[in-house]
Amino acid sequence: MSFAATLGLVALVQIGMPKLFATPDNSQVARAALWGGREIATLALASFVVGLATTPYAAFHFHRITPYGVLANLAAMPVVSVLVMPAGLLGIAAIPFGLDSIFWRLMDVGIEWMIVVTQWVAALPGALGRMAAFGTGPLLLMAAGIVALGLLSSRLRWCGAAAIALATFWAVTAPQPDILIAGDGRHVAVRGGDGRLHVMSAGRDAFLLREWLSADADPRGAADTSLNDGVSCDQSGCVVRAADGRLVAMSLKPESLADDCARATIVVTSYPPPVDCAARVFDRDALHRSGTVTLRRIGSGAEADYAVSAIHPRGVDRPWSPAIAEAKDSSARSARTGLSKRTPQRPVDATPAESDLQAED
Repeated sequence: MSFAATLGLVALVQIGMPKLFATPDNSQVARAALWGGREIATLALASFVVGLATTPYAAFHFHRITPYGVLANLAAMPVVSVLVMPAGLLGIAAIPFGLDSIFWRLMDVGIEWMIVVTQWVAALPGALGRMAAFGTGPLLLMAAGIVALGLLSSRLRWCGAAAIALATFWAVTAPQPDILIAGDGRHVAVRGGDGRLHVMSAGRDAFLLREWLSADADPRGAADTSLNDGVSCDQSGCVVRAADGRLVAMSLKPESLADDCARATIVVTSYPPPVDCAARVFDRDALHRSGTVTLRRIGSGAEADYAVSAIHPRGVDRPWSPAIAEAKDSSARSARTGLSKRTPQRPVDATPAESDLQAED
């Protein structure tokens, strides 16, 4: 984000920010400059450009957009430049002489002012915009557009603006997952007919729920009771109906698996499922290998299926996220995996061939 902000400022100067304001020989501009008008306008324009340059990365990582960033910068940055930073530097220089405490107090005054400004801006109507999660494709296209605007000096730079506009449309229209399953299998979020997520939980992980809701641009909190609307639970597990009418089940006891396999399309459990389970099963072993998974419905009607995306895709080995070693018993694992649709196994025909029969048989 710092690189994007710097590049935005470089692009602003390159395009001609100094030329956006009249020269000092203009009497009206000169009078305005005496009162700081030109400096305030320059700060506002720079803050606006920096905010635009960093917005794609803030939306991608934090799923938030701050439309009042310019206002906060105008109120806080003069105090930071005049009081906070000089006091910090003077405080460091005064440490060997034991005279640094007064500078830290001055710095504290400036920081308290920054906190007051942020709280005031955050309380304004519409101060927080929410952005649903999108993939790396739109982000890379936006980054390429920002680079083109900042580095190119010819008219080709405006191709960057077209790339940013296209990436914005791509990000806004990105499809959202219909089902989210935590890596430990204890939390499952299902998108219902109302378009919102409904959560089945075998515990309470407020951080995970906040992240899921934030990525879905959902303003609800982790403790909101509406998260459990439409969820039916008993001692054996929970079940909820997805937007397409299919059932998603969380089996907490092995004796409930047979019923869940018969009724539900998706089953999440910590126990090995029955061999003839017709549902798509995500058990402990499958989730241990894949991590958190998301399912997105593709198609419609009876032929609809779910596309699965995993945090640890099979066969992908990253230095910061090593692939989990495959188990030796691949046949047993393939019978239980949730990353492919379950099909009942055919019974083995043990009848000997006629050529193997002896005369006395």
